Formats: sequence, structure tokens, C-alpha cells
Amino acid sequence: MASRRSFLQAAGAAATVVLLGDLPSAALAQPGAKLKIGTLGSGRVGSAIGGAWVKAGHEVMFSSLNLEADKKLAASLGGGARAGTPREAAAFGSVLLVSVPYAALPGLGRDLGDLLKGKIVIDTSNPIVARDGDMAVAAREKGAGIASAEFLPGARIVRAFNAIGAARMAEAAASAGRVGMPIAGDDPEAIKVASGLVRDVGYEPVLVGTLAAMGKYLVPGTPLAGERSPDEVRKVAATLK
Repeated sequence: MASRRSFLQAAGAAATVVLLGDLPSAALAQPGAKLKIGTLGSGRVGSAIGGAWVKAGHEVMFSSLNLEADKKLAASLGGGARAGTPREAAAFGSVLLVSVPYAALPGLGRDLGDLLKGKIVIDTSNPIVARDGDMAVAAREKGAGIASAEFLPGARIVRAFNAIGAARMAEAAASAGRVGMPIAGDDPEAIKVASGLVRDVGYEPVLVGTLAAMGKYLVPGTPLAGERSPDEVRKVAATLK
């Protein structure tokens, strides 16, 4: 009887995880909603953004190739922070943050594709030729928005946090004035959820267009890179359309 009870409790817990991970995005987009977020990558960008989300009251599971480092990060943040493997984080999050070297995206798509489909994915990764090689050249020619969608098929991608350096992200929430954060995406509900999370980090989201049209500009070295007011971001984006 006890073993049956244990089994049912475990099954119930597993079902709860699935339900939380499959919440309709309309529910995720409600103002003030506290989300379960999985980070795939917890380097300077992932840790800064994820840390801000923990402080905003979200539950965040950090993951990378170094679980021990993620455990230390989670312990330092307290609150709703925890650590897990990339697969655990992908299953945990109703929303996922992808913050890895761009050359790792194809592998994420292959290894975690079943968990990424249908989920809102905030893509911070940039194709850097010096680091990522020929695939970065191809991604820049095609456009990072299109390339990311091909590497992560079925994910509801919003590109964000691509145009401002990681060192500034940790300071954004304490900034007196809002800096505009250009974002690009195709899914209206995913954009709404991502916009709320951008605000939680301390930026004002500015939708500049679709993944195909504007995703190519959300990389370092383009006119949209750097810190600007929301109105300035809109003006620059208008010249690129």
C-alpha cells in the first residue's frame, strides 16, 4: 500500500510538472504572473538576466555544462533559484532563456527539441565569427532570427538581450531611466510574455519587427546595438525597415 501511495505521489508530481510547463501563454502573459523559467546557459548573460528574474519573484532553474557552478549560483541568489541539467531546465521552464555560444544551438535543437517545441524561447545568442566559425558567417548572411528558428524548430522564439553588453544587464534594474531593448519575434503571445520579462530585468521592450525582417539586426555591430532610449530605438529601427 505504501509503495502504491509513493508511486501515485510521484506520478502526480510528474503530471504537475508537465502541466506547469504546458501552461497556455495567455496565462503566462498575465500582468504580475510569476513564471517558471529554465536557462540554457548560465554565463555572464544568463546569470545576469536569470538573477534579475529571481529578484522579480520568478522561479529560475539555471543550467549549463557545469552543474556545480550552477548550484553555487543558485545558492548565492536564494529565493526561487535552483540548478539542474539542461534537460531538466528545459522541462522545468514554461519559458526558456537560451544564452549559449551560437555554435551550440544546433546541438540544443537535436538534444532538447522535444522539450523546446511549443515553448516560448528568449534567444540571446549571437553568431560571432571569431568564436563560432563558418556557421556564424552563414547565420549572419541568412539573418540570426531565421537561423535560430531553423536550429530550434517549433520553438516560439523572441530575440532579445542581443544588442547590449552583459556587464550592463546586471545594473539595468537599478537604473534611473529605462533603456530601450529591441526585440524581434513572430508570435504575439510570446512577444507579450518576453516583453514582461524584459521589463523585469529593467529595460523597456521595443518590438522592432519579425524574426526574418529584423532578427538580423539584433546582433553586435549593427545600428541597433548599444544603449538608447525607447524612442531612439524606434527611430533607428524605422530606418532599417
